[in-house]
Amino acid sequence: MAAVVRAALVQATWTGDTDSMIAKHEEHARAAAARGAKIIGFQEVFNAPYFCQVQEPEHYRWAEPVPDGPTVVRMQALARETGMVIVVPVFEIEQSGFYYNTAVVIDADGSVLGSYRKHHIPQINGFWEKYYFKPGNLGWPVFDTAVGRVGVYICYDRHFPEGWRALGLAGAQIVYNPSATSRGLSSYLWKLEQPAAAVANEYFIAAINRVGVEEYGDNDFYGTSYFVDPRGQFVGDVASDSKEELVVRDLDLGLIDEVRQQWAFYRDRRPDAYGDLTAP
Repeated sequence: MAAVVRAALVQATWTGDTDSMIAKHEEHARAAAARGAKIIGFQEVFNAPYFCQVQEPEHYRWAEPVPDGPTVVRMQALARETGMVIVVPVFEIEQSGFYYNTAVVIDADGSVLGSYRKHHIPQINGFWEKYYFKPGNLGWPVFDTAVGRVGVYICYDRHFPEGWRALGLAGAQIVYNPSATSRGLSSYLWKLEQPAAAVANEYFIAAINRVGVEEYGDNDFYGTSYFVDPRGQFVGDVASDSKEELVVRDLDLGLIDEVRQQWAFYRDRRPDAYGDLTAP
């Protein structure tokens, strides 16, 4: 496994239909692979609009099974074609009435390694997610991939430090954070929370946001996706706040050990003192 991993992410505008949205991401993935990327991740529910701006039963139509649904199967073929690990966020139906905001991690050989289901589900104006999604119930898995140990934390999850820490304790080296967050709600937090989480937990984070205004509401998704390292420093430039963009960056995983030895946050944790945090 290489010490330096070339990683990619995509912030995309909504095309108007699922087939063209998936096709566009396939082209971005092929372009990333041509530039040497070995892992790529997409935005929250990447193959659909952000329909949670409204509460309408028609939007359950975007849901599909995992891992046997058409999008994941198509992404498995893409992983085999490109030789990349792919993080695939979709609207999952497990069975009738059981719906989740899910990200599937596919290894470079096309095998499905598993899923993460979003834990923290917002229910505020423009983000009516409790109407559609049950809270995640798969814990905080970290997957052994061709490029290293990869975890996922989805959008609203990022406001809660516990999951970030659980991923670090499980050995995550890179955490993908697919999101759909709008300019007026919490944009000033966007460049604050994930760098802080990268520092506190001493790993790399890929922060992905949608871009543009979509058909079901006024949310202005402001992009500015980025990679951030364990020192809290952006890896290269932050993406545009108004345009679609493929971001490809080199991540030096050797920096993780260097920072953990220097700052020693994991050594100095006090889990014996934290019981009150989860006591009823």
